[in-house]
Amino acid sequence: MKHLTLEEYREMVDSIIDFKNTNGEMPEYANISNIKIPREDYSNMIERVNKFILEMGRSPRSIEIK
Repeated sequence: MKHLTLEEYREMVDSIIDFKNTNGEMPEYANISNIKIPREDYSNMIERVNKFILEMGRSPRSIEIK
């Protein structure tokens, strides 16, 4: 499995938000560090990170791409 650093993850989320604000919908894919991540996978990543933050009280150091 591949991982994103917290910085890469935040960059990915910022680009997704920018795309949604511009186009009114979420992108089919997120591209970060030459990795193409389908909507289902990046949505799952965001959900897992949010759950981690709520449970642990901090951000994860890296995020697994599934």
